Amino acid sequence: MNCSNCGHFNEGGKFCVKCGHKLQEEAAVSQAAAASEYQPQPQPAYAPQQPNQRVRQAKKVSKSFFSYFAEGIKNPTATAQAAGESQFVNALITVILYALSIPIMLYVGWKLLLIQFVRSMFKLPIISEELAPSDMEDFNTGADLIKATDINSIIHFNFTDFVFKQGIFIFIGLAIIIGATYVAAKFGKVDVSFKEFFSRFGTFMIIPTALLLIGLVLAFLHVEYFSYFMNFGLLSIFLVVPFTIASFKQSGTSGLDRIYSTLIVYVVITIVLTFIANGLGEEAKTIITRMGNSSELNDLF
Repeated sequence: MNCSNCGHFNEGGKFCVKCGHKLQEEAAVSQAAAASEYQPQPQPAYAPQQPNQRVRQAKKVSKSFFSYFAEGIKNPTATAQAAGESQFVNALITVILYALSIPIMLYVGWKLLLIQFVRSMFKLPIISEELAPSDMEDFNTGADLIKATDINSIIHFNFTDFVFKQGIFIFIGLAIIIGATYVAAKFGKVDVSFKEFFSRFGTFMIIPTALLLIGLVLAFLHVEYFSYFMNFGLLSIFLVVPFTIASFKQSGTSGLDRIYSTLIVYVVITIVLTFIANGLGEEAKTIITRMGNSSELNDLF
């Protein structure tokens, strides 16, 4: 042990052989310093895990969208006019919801639509005069049987094929309508970027989308009135176009009049809806064909 007073090395003993300094105090100080130096630090019982970055981002986007959607229902015009490029993602989500809710509603409620169609045919004067009351009773019995039967599994009506195929088809149609409306606005001397225009158009689509979502809930509950909400949601797209065009100020007076711009877009909407109806009609033909060829369904009747 080295003496702290003179530095002389001592092999043992209580005092330094050179200067007589007491060595026991030096040993106690050295041991205390070593003990405090190597004392383990207390560890927390658990290390808090940081939330996943994608999960936090998803929560942030969903919270922003719900706030935006609710405000668009309460104050549609003010919310749309205030919507800038920052609302592009929320507007895109609205358009996607609009495009997907229609095929999902048809997939869930096509049996009710079929029953409504046949019932309306029975009410035609030409047919109703030739029907006996017992025929209508038989039809109502068959309608109740159809409602209670999972026909989708019998005729192999695939959810993914129908919903996503038709949803993409409808989304492309909406993109064409929005693009045509933007071009018409440009001809009307409206100075605006496409992202800002899309954000405002998508914001005006909040109410039509809300109508479709209400109809979707009613379809899941097997309430026949869901078709009215579906029709209102589809037809209200004709109101979104003039509202969007009128919400922007023209940068000049020599551009295309807004009435003519709206009429041009209406022609585009009519063409797009015709293609969508034809696509859904082909799906309906496929369903009816499968129903006619299904031996399991024929056994029910």
